[in-house]
Amino acid sequence: MHWADFTAQRLAQRGDKHIIASGITPSGEFHIGHLREILTGDMVTRACKDAGMDAEFVFIVDSADPLRKVYPFLSDEYEKYIGCPLALIPAPDEDGNPSDSGISYAQYFLEPFLKALEQIDVRPRIIDNYESYSTGKFAERARIVCENPDKIREIIERVSGRELSEDWFPFNPYGHNGSLDGVTVTGFEWPYVHWEQNGKPGKSDLNKAEGKLPWRVDWPARWGWIGITCEPFGKDHGAAGGSYDTGKEISKLFGDIPSEPLVYEWISLRGQGAMSSSTGNTIGPQEALQLVPPEILRYLIASTKPKKAITFDPGMSLVELADEYERQVARDLDSEMKNSDLSRRQKVAIEDAEGALRMSKISDQSSSNVSFRHLALLAQVKSDNEIIAAIGTENLDKLERMKNWINGPYFPEQLKITISEQPIPGLDKSISNSLHKVFSECNWDIDGITEAIKSAIKDDQIPPRDCYRTLYTAVIGKEKGPKIAPIISELSRDKVLSLLQ
Repeated sequence: MHWADFTAQRLAQRGDKHIIASGITPSGEFHIGHLREILTGDMVTRACKDAGMDAEFVFIVDSADPLRKVYPFLSDEYEKYIGCPLALIPAPDEDGNPSDSGISYAQYFLEPFLKALEQIDVRPRIIDNYESYSTGKFAERARIVCENPDKIREIIERVSGRELSEDWFPFNPYGHNGSLDGVTVTGFEWPYVHWEQNGKPGKSDLNKAEGKLPWRVDWPARWGWIGITCEPFGKDHGAAGGSYDTGKEISKLFGDIPSEPLVYEWISLRGQGAMSSSTGNTIGPQEALQLVPPEILRYLIASTKPKKAITFDPGMSLVELADEYERQVARDLDSEMKNSDLSRRQKVAIEDAEGALRMSKISDQSSSNVSFRHLALLAQVKSDNEIIAAIGTENLDKLERMKNWINGPYFPEQLKITISEQPIPGLDKSISNSLHKVFSECNWDIDGITEAIKSAIKDDQIPPRDCYRTLYTAVIGKEKGPKIAPIISELSRDKVLSLLQ
């Protein structure tokens, strides 16, 4: 059983109606590591619907979160906004300075991400956390925690094993300067939290966005008022004594049922470690989707159990991932499952493959008659018009992505192809003549060309290594590269024969 179907089966035990959630703070550029959380939630939602349940996926934008520091991509002018909610901070311009665009910091980083979500067929209901505070959706649960600060403190300290400061309070008001920093709570009288900042008193209304709950309280509070039944989250939140453990107990204090946990591992960049918006070690979803068809990006997540780490490599591993996806698509899984001789392990593997493909499907996806690897070849040796004539206009999108990949920094060296314009001097004449002879007579397709090469090697007793080295050098100007027969098959016979003269 696919991991999303297993989670749906577990959720069915608590009812037929479910809200699956994902929440991310828009503190910087979103990256494909964030897609693991989003797609995990989306896939669980799909699995619930496939099982006949009423399921909805929501995406919570934590725009009420404060700017925590001046990140490397920001100018020092953002120092004055530290502690202020991201919903109220101006977006950075191209130099990292606060802009006058009228777009908030949160919107600036959120909007490209939402466009990427549409491309990968994820269309959640968006919940803006700052707006939720503004309209009083947190008010009732904020009242409960403000009336029971000692109980909240006891839960957090006991479960997390850490001691909170003496002036800690389970609500963080925004001070006179709009920042959470330097604000000390002095009392509570519904609906106001009283506080002072730099010796100057103030008060915040719990029915308005004049403050926010700390993360360990905010999280279980949203489970309740939204009605969240399942929420994927990273392994840091799922560690013993982490925010999920404290959230479970706080949720019960509200009289709510805690959200069902689903812990996932990180996505890291090969050779660079875990992705981080704050450090700039990222590949953004939009950038990834300029290279990768959306169904293959979905397959990356769908084919990997959440607790298994993923290393994303936009080079050769991307080709291998696409190869794997295409092999699975080509299988007749229904027929395979009918085989009575299958072991239980084999049946599970088929179920997992079926589930991964089902979770990878894009609703408006058209079938393609060209593989990812072959398209990489075509994009380097054919004109756009020739390619479209061969593969059809429905593959234009994939062709554009492929060209972006080829022309970018991640395209693997071993797949690069440049067809020679003129015969290369210094070729072994006896070998090139043998190849010229067999290519003049063979069927001009991959199988025919492959057999012709074998024939030249056998009939003229050419060492295979020398034969292929000569052929590669003649056609692409280097001694090795991608499989040569597919390359030659896409060129005219006359062109290849001219290079072997």
